[in-house]
Amino acid sequence: MITYLAFMRAVNVAGHAVVKMEALRGAFAAAGCRNVRTYIQSGNVIFESAAGEQAVLRKLRGELRTLLGQEPGIFLRTLEEIAELVERNPFQPFQSERSVKFYVALLAEAPGVQPKFPMLLPKEGLEAFGMSGRDVFVVSRPNDKGFYGFPNNFIEKGFRTTATSRNWNTITKIVKFAQEKSNK
Repeated sequence: MITYLAFMRAVNVAGHAVVKMEALRGAFAAAGCRNVRTYIQSGNVIFESAAGEQAVLRKLRGELRTLLGQEPGIFLRTLEEIAELVERNPFQPFQSERSVKFYVALLAEAPGVQPKFPMLLPKEGLEAFGMSGRDVFVVSRPNDKGFYGFPNNFIEKGFRTTATSRNWNTITKIVKFAQEKSNK
């Protein structure tokens, strides 16, 4: 069995695609996933499956399309992939900076273009400084009014593919949650 992490795009964000986590877990179970768990309300799902990524995605899309009433944005990674990412901590060089936020933008597929790093969007205070596989690392600094930019549109435009973004703290907590549950 493979332990997967599914990151749903735009679930329970600003009243968009509102779904209860119980219903989301039910849809994953109906798609043949086992030991389905959710982490917070924004569409982070941990589950097990013997199937490969593409087969899992096909089944999930059908179930979730019915539940959400629209085409779902699902970004799958294995627990092993994300745990290795957390262990490497690509944000280490920025840890001493105060008042920054760290994000991982998960790409749906290999990028349509390979931008040069760092990619900057100064008015939003965003800096994409690297990537690993289909995951892009972004630092967000406050602008002169103290607001932080959110990287999703910046990354989608720069890489020409769909993405969903998660705060680094959320990523690390999901890995810890998934590992604790799988060790019991």
